[in-house]
Amino acid sequence: MGRWEPNARGRLEQAAMELYTERGFEQTTVAEIAKRAGLTERTFFRHFADKREVLFWGSRTLQQHFVDAVAGAPDSAAPIDAIAGAIEAGAALLQERRDYARQRHAIIAANAELRERELIKLSWLSAALADALRRRGVTDPAADLAAEAGIAVFRIAFERWISTSAQADFPQLVRESFEELKAVTAGK
Repeated sequence: MGRWEPNARGRLEQAAMELYTERGFEQTTVAEIAKRAGLTERTFFRHFADKREVLFWGSRTLQQHFVDAVAGAPDSAAPIDAIAGAIEAGAALLQERRDYARQRHAIIAANAELRERELIKLSWLSAALADALRRRGVTDPAADLAAEAGIAVFRIAFERWISTSAQADFPQLVRESFEELKAVTAGK
């Protein structure tokens, strides 16, 4: 094994996903992931704090993408519209990773600890969105309500996106879900 191997993070992620799918999350060790990737455990820990982080390392990037989109929304945008734009932008970011998202979702769904971690991640996303709205001058509880509604729409659209057999457009499903939310709140 050479001292430096290109794309170590990607290789570790691929190896982990394969092993989690084949053997289950709990039954997979860091040593097995590193071995499958052709790397050392030390290299694994340079990239990931633990084996859960293989599944969650991108959440900070997604969160920043959401926050930046809220900050970049037009000043005239209503809070829910700023959130809708952010969620749609996040969906566009994930659009090309549908197969990975499906596989990741199945691994998480099969493990209670990972489902809990996913809920924590979604809570952090909601809090970050609410903070971004507050920086735009939106007061409470409107900031919290819009952010929580946005995360609910994201979850529902995501479930629809990964469960369809056709190549569904994730941003379009987000738009449709926000329209459904607006119809529900308008009493239609």
